[in-house]
Amino acid sequence: MSTVTNPRFVRLAGLLSIIAGAVFLVAGAVTWSQVSTHLAAENITVADDASAFAGQAVDTPWEAFSQADIINHHSLEATGGKTYAELDREDPLRATAMNGSFLRASLFTSVVAFGVAALVMGIGVVFGLIGFALRQVAPATAVAVKDDNALAAV
Repeated sequence: MSTVTNPRFVRLAGLLSIIAGAVFLVAGAVTWSQVSTHLAAENITVADDASAFAGQAVDTPWEAFSQADIINHHSLEATGGKTYAELDREDPLRATAMNGSFLRASLFTSVVAFGVAALVMGIGVVFGLIGFALRQVAPATAVAVKDDNALAAV
């Protein structure tokens, strides 16, 4: 019997897929939790004039994005609408633009980390569903039982 049509191989592949799915799901959840915990430990609060989540602690991707957006607004307001690259090297506002840019980049990094964690959890769910489906499609191996020659599924 070829490996592809061997029910035992298909059931094993299904089981391995379910296990991999569980590992991905747990890894993604742990990553999400760690990013949230470390971000919360920074004690960042969304600015009161932000378009969303004003006054809330930054510990989710939505709050991090909102805070990054308002930092950009404040930075551009302070520099007269100019970005770091547009300011002269001697301009004292260049440091303000640079700090705003660094803070935004840090917050966007956490947003990306949350996205990767969600992606990994989603992949885990898909792997688990595929594994479950494979195990449903492949019949259990039939084994002869000595008692009354009945077949029992293994």
